[in-house]
Amino acid sequence: MTLTEEIHKLRELECSEGKCVLSVYLNTDPANPDQQKGEWKIRLKNGLKRLEEYIEASGETEELKSYKKLRKKVDDEINGNRTNLTKSVVIFASDEEDLWSVHYLPIAVETDFQWEKTAQVDQLEMLEKHYPLAGIVLPNMDEVKIIETSLGEINNEWTYTFDSGKEEWSLSDGMASGDRIASGATHVDKFQQRFEENLQRFYKEMATKVENLKKKQNWEEIHLVGEAEMVRNFESGLRKEVASRVEKNLNKASATKVLDEVFS
Repeated sequence: MTLTEEIHKLRELECSEGKCVLSVYLNTDPANPDQQKGEWKIRLKNGLKRLEEYIEASGETEELKSYKKLRKKVDDEINGNRTNLTKSVVIFASDEEDLWSVHYLPIAVETDFQWEKTAQVDQLEMLEKHYPLAGIVLPNMDEVKIIETSLGEINNEWTYTFDSGKEEWSLSDGMASGDRIASGATHVDKFQQRFEENLQRFYKEMATKVENLKKKQNWEEIHLVGEAEMVRNFESGLRKEVASRVEKNLNKASATKVLDEVFS
């Protein structure tokens, strides 16, 4: 389940009695001037402590018992995954329906801790408008990678490769581009020359596949990443305007690195 889908499900959850849902938004962005010495650890400790003091003062013993269990679980989760921290952590936890939702996001959030009758998803809904469901397309000669993302998370990945014999694109069998055409320098040179000569025509077919995928997956945006010429040629085959272009060859970069470049 993607985070976007989860937001819709979280909206429906409501405590049967009292307050039961812990919502945690923690900014861990190392690029933030306020995070140079790991200040998130202090904010996490203080934020969870203040909520516990608030519940103690309310005299709700059952809520306090539930909260303490969830607080420890949240504390253990975040401190046990320090190496996975990017820019933020978002957690929703409750004994109601055994809710435990954890997301490490490459986009910044405003630190906030709440104990309420419902999951506090307002901040995520605002971010959803800035980082909607989208497809990131990386055209690179006979290989086109596609990353589906929403709210900074990676939902899915596809790789299409070009069959020079059939002159058509198909989902990759996982073999690297270099392995597919490494049958001698002469063959490679001829393949590259022929592909470059017919670049727009070949990319037009792939662009149609991308637009069909956009419709099927309900993407709101398409982003292009690659060398300038590849991006321009691929974009010319699309019928609708792209949301952004990053003119860098990131085909060998991780999907997380690609997202950082697109949304930085």
